[in-house]
Amino acid sequence: MKTIRRLLYRDIVASVLFVALAFLSLFFFIDFVDQLEGVGSRGRTAWHAVLAALLELPGHLYELAPIAVLIGTIYSLARMAQSSEFTILRTGGLGPGRALSLLAVLGLVFGLVTFVVGDYLSPAAKREGVLLKARFSGGISLGGGGAWLKERRSTPQGERSYSVNVTGTSAGGGLAGIRIFEFDSDGRQVSRIESPEGRVADDGSWTLSDAQVTQWPAAREAGTPAVQVRREAQLIWPSTLSAQVVAAAVLPVGTMSTVELWRYSRHLSAQEQAAQGHQIRFWRQALYPLACLVMVALALPFAYLHARAGSVSLKVFGGIMLGISFVLLNNLAGHVGMLRGWTPWVAAAAPSLAYLLMSMAAFAWLVRYR
Repeated sequence: MKTIRRLLYRDIVASVLFVALAFLSLFFFIDFVDQLEGVGSRGRTAWHAVLAALLELPGHLYELAPIAVLIGTIYSLARMAQSSEFTILRTGGLGPGRALSLLAVLGLVFGLVTFVVGDYLSPAAKREGVLLKARFSGGISLGGGGAWLKERRSTPQGERSYSVNVTGTSAGGGLAGIRIFEFDSDGRQVSRIESPEGRVADDGSWTLSDAQVTQWPAAREAGTPAVQVRREAQLIWPSTLSAQVVAAAVLPVGTMSTVELWRYSRHLSAQEQAAQGHQIRFWRQALYPLACLVMVALALPFAYLHARAGSVSLKVFGGIMLGISFVLLNNLAGHVGMLRGWTPWVAAAAPSLAYLLMSMAAFAWLVRYR
């Protein structure tokens, strides 16, 4: 059995690596051509275009891992079936249960690799890519209304709630276009702070440059002006919004690991903000490595198809269509889950469960009747 395991694993791993390398080469070329548009402006060179394209590769590898596993496994098993190698293995004692268990172990290994890439390599590479883009574009604009954060805390004046708006990031990595609105326990606005740029320290304090502070004191008090406006060259604003929470709100969601997504979704729920989108994203990212196991199970029935049921190229084409349909359904389930208010883990797990059931049904039918 050790010989059979070595034969299967070596052949499948080689095929998966070849497919992944082919996909990554294609996407690198596309990203590189896209990055060439900015070469020559703001000191950007061809090397920066290459670096930006390279930083996109871990994210592409993470997204394409299940498809590469599916296509590579189908190619390997279909080729072995066509050359009667798999038939010989079955004659030598490789039963359906043993074949399924062997491929399940390999699928878990692929899933572990996908988890490492998605939780460590891809977020780090995307953060560097965002910083590289900000350096040459003079910052990043979040578009629309920007990013909004909320917090509540007790002050000597009573319970206060704060709404913070950030429109983007500066070229130096700081926050740009900061507006902070303070409300009292009755929902009346107490103050507003505006600053063109600021930074968040590890302890949560914000350092704001050229800040304009507008206060609405209790105008009901005699002799107190309705509005007070002052300017501060540098203002330290204490806050419980840590640098990690701010980065999660400002940077693209792809820069967050699974743990960071969980923490940020908890923060949104605690502040009574819409958190369903990030909760679905968390469950999708947590369960996504298991899609490799599903893809391996989906590829196994191809080994039991007779050689006359189609050439290897036809089966690989079928695998590509299955992989594309899985990606489309996976993305569609997240949007439908948000629209219909599904439980986040159900929206994230539904595509994988559907394809796993489909693969097991096909496998059982082929083993029984073919």
